[in-house]
Amino acid sequence: MSSGIITVVGSYVVDLMSRTPHMPKPGETVLGGPFRMGPGGKGGNQAVAAARQGSRVCMVTKVGNDPFGQAAVKHFQAEHISTDYVFVDDAEATGAALIAVDDNGENMIVVALGACGKLSAEDVAQAEQMIKRSTVVLVQLETSMEAVRKTLELAGTYGVPVILNPAPYQPIPEELLKGVTYITPNETEAFLLTGIEITDEESAYRAASVLYRRGVKHVVITLGKKGCYYYEGGPSGILYPGFQVDAVDTTGAGDAFNGGLAHALAEGRSIRQAVRYANAVAALSVTKIGTAPAMPSREEVERFLQNQPIDTTATGA
Repeated sequence: MSSGIITVVGSYVVDLMSRTPHMPKPGETVLGGPFRMGPGGKGGNQAVAAARQGSRVCMVTKVGNDPFGQAAVKHFQAEHISTDYVFVDDAEATGAALIAVDDNGENMIVVALGACGKLSAEDVAQAEQMIKRSTVVLVQLETSMEAVRKTLELAGTYGVPVILNPAPYQPIPEELLKGVTYITPNETEAFLLTGIEITDEESAYRAASVLYRRGVKHVVITLGKKGCYYYEGGPSGILYPGFQVDAVDTTGAGDAFNGGLAHALAEGRSIRQAVRYANAVAALSVTKIGTAPAMPSREEVERFLQNQPIDTTATGA
């Protein structure tokens, strides 16, 4: 299979991560470590996840005119990601994420968006021809809503499928959802979008049905280590069990899933095959520490899937 072009419109931030024996309570100081610093941001992570699968990826983001911003450009170039639309803001610093990861691999994150929060509709408009040429466009909510709106507008104009990862959660205008081809909330985001708490397959179906009725053609609710739930209309959806791995750091697993999904769709796989592939990318990402650095290669994913039982639900169109 040959992969098309994926344009990722989203965030880049520097990840500042430390291990901690447990998450601090309010007012508590915990001795942790080691400390790690590296590339991150939902958009940047997803771009790396897709690029490491072999996709041609273009990143649309904004960084500060500072050493972190300069490092961002070098990082994308090293991952063979186009930086033609990585804009530089002279007033805002490059964004940063403060990440704590406990001994169970769970995480807590505070994101200061900085320059990527200033990505504007005008910036996105400069990437119009790239979006037009794309096979898939991938966007999150870690930038301004005006940038998201412009991305959906341009993709809609040229009939390019859009994956919206609604993270971190922001209220989404109803008219924007009608321009989304695939939506990929986690359980928390699905609850905030629909008001339905996901506790089992039936509640996942009800939440997915709400998003489908709002105009999204394909709904994929990620469920962490439990896998994901896929719905495309009708009386039921498909629950894809998660792959069993030894998790050491779950930070960035959702980004790995979205990057893997975008790659598989751009490569021409069916949505059901793409969801299974994305599940594998996410599973492998949690076996390493970090976000972008933890994204697996295509070879790792294919070798992993060869050793997994055949999933008959993933063979359909």
